[in-house]
Amino acid sequence: MLSALELEALRLSLQVAAVAVACSLPVAIAVAWLLARGRFPGRVLLDTVVHLPLVLPPVVIGYFLLLLFGTRGPLGGWLAETFGLRLIFTRWGAALAAAVMAFPLMVRAIRLALESVDRGLEAAARTLGASRFDVFRSITLPLMLPGIVSGAIVAFAAALGDFGATITFVGNVQGETQTLSLAIYSLAQSPDGDAAALRLVVLSLVIAVAALAASEALARRVQRQLGRA
Repeated sequence: MLSALELEALRLSLQVAAVAVACSLPVAIAVAWLLARGRFPGRVLLDTVVHLPLVLPPVVIGYFLLLLFGTRGPLGGWLAETFGLRLIFTRWGAALAAAVMAFPLMVRAIRLALESVDRGLEAAARTLGASRFDVFRSITLPLMLPGIVSGAIVAFAAALGDFGATITFVGNVQGETQTLSLAIYSLAQSPDGDAAALRLVVLSLVIAVAALAASEALARRVQRQLGRA
């Protein structure tokens, strides 16, 4: 049976991951489109920046976020002065850190799905008088939907497990930023926290496996509905 602290960490983790994916998914679709279809100066640089969280230590990403969105950072100071919004040491900052770490996974999945779309179908629709928006809405978006679904679910699972960027940027505040991974870390440092830490490890494993299985199942279901399976 999970304790109140463990349930709180689980609830906060699910909330942070959901906000991270929901807010970053539209941006991921736009960036994936630019990388797959765009031809512009700086495209390689954009591709590199997008995938940096995959190769840099998470602590480095958290430190960059701290420099940018801290109370004295250029973006963090502007948000605080203009909107009264403070990200550091808050769950919204935890969502930002999780979104940044999971963002490359979403972009990669969506980009691969977009690159597999038959450009001939889009060209045929254009010759029949469809606008670019109509082509995207009725042809491109449905065909890339499996990649969007898969990327979103995998990113959700990755956001649940972020540790380095989160603890560096927003700390380990119980009830506010202490997600599952941070709760496991805290419990593992406690003399009598081994049993609780193990429960959260098993819970994290179950959630991760379930998310990966759901990603595959939903992607296959969408493909069957599109008549591609």
